[in-house]
Amino acid sequence: MFDENALDTVDLSVKQDTLYLEESFTDLDMASIRRLTPVKPNGLKDKSRKQIFIGHLSLMTPQGPLPVQAPIEARNLKEAMDMYPEAMKSALEKMEAELKKIQQKQDSRIIVPGS
Repeated sequence: MFDENALDTVDLSVKQDTLYLEESFTDLDMASIRRLTPVKPNGLKDKSRKQIFIGHLSLMTPQGPLPVQAPIEARNLKEAMDMYPEAMKSALEKMEAELKKIQQKQDSRIIVPGS
């Protein structure tokens, strides 16, 4: 349930020293890359901070789409596109390992009658 008093403790201000302009690039197939360009409060590029690239894809599962994202350590969009496959592969491997841990925890909770 929503706690009306919680609004009094939430900081809703815009953090002007960490603003980014967000752009999205897609191949209209599976690949999607977000470029976050640092900007100043006046909207001009902040050249003192680096761009950030984030790869995205959606895996279709029986329960619906599963979003996967991974940071890409690139200096420009071309590098980000070249690094995208490996970044997404690493993210998928990490997700698989996490799912195995969760499954192992669930398996250890199963109580077999008569044992």
